[in-house]
Amino acid sequence: MYTSFAFIPARSGSKRLNNKNIINLGGHPLLAYTVNAAVKSGIFTKVIIVTDSKLYENIAKHYGAESFGLRPKKISGHKSQDYLWLNWIDKVLTDLNINYDIFSILRPTSPFRSSKTIKKAYKKFINKNNDSIRAVELTGIHPGKIWKYKKNYITPLIKKKINNTPWHSSQYSSLPKFYAQNASLEIAWKKSFLKYKNISGNKISPYFSNGLEGFDINNELDYEYAKIIIKKKVKLDKFNKKSWFDD
Repeated sequence: MYTSFAFIPARSGSKRLNNKNIINLGGHPLLAYTVNAAVKSGIFTKVIIVTDSKLYENIAKHYGAESFGLRPKKISGHKSQDYLWLNWIDKVLTDLNINYDIFSILRPTSPFRSSKTIKKAYKKFINKNNDSIRAVELTGIHPGKIWKYKKNYITPLIKKKINNTPWHSSQYSSLPKFYAQNASLEIAWKKSFLKYKNISGNKISPYFSNGLEGFDINNELDYEYAKIIIKKKVKLDKFNKKSWFDD
């Protein structure tokens, strides 16, 4: 048996949406959805909040997470790399002689990633020869349709053709599939993190997100959309005995 921990990174000071990680969604702070999903998955020995905010820490603990101290401000800026906070919490746990084999990064901006999502991804991760697994989904905008602007003209990012027709002028259905990562989940071996000094390693398996699993709240429009989704779920619940939060 492997020991698995969930790390929930939730820094304060969001630029695009103020206090995004604890913004109210359906009567709960946003990060509560991620804590709930992680706890209910039954996979993790520990669900750990990694934050620079005492307020965020208290909220996460209220919903079932643990904390091992506040993340230093110097590694909590909007440009701080994931490796920095992950390396910090790993050292904190090592100093406390708390060991684990696998970690999952579950970002609080993905409220519709459920415990079932986590379990499916974890099962796939365990059964593959890999360093990590990452959630991806088909790109909304194909890279073959993206252009660069320079000196009053635009040129395609990818200069490839299908039957002499440039990708940018081809039908989507004729183009090769490309996938974009989303923020819903990453699962990795601790040994790979220590070996490669990054969160993913070299061999990365895909978890193909379905529906709203990969939905990510980054700005006001995302937030308004999420509120509509939550309201629709409650409205569809005939007896009003549970909400989305109950998974």
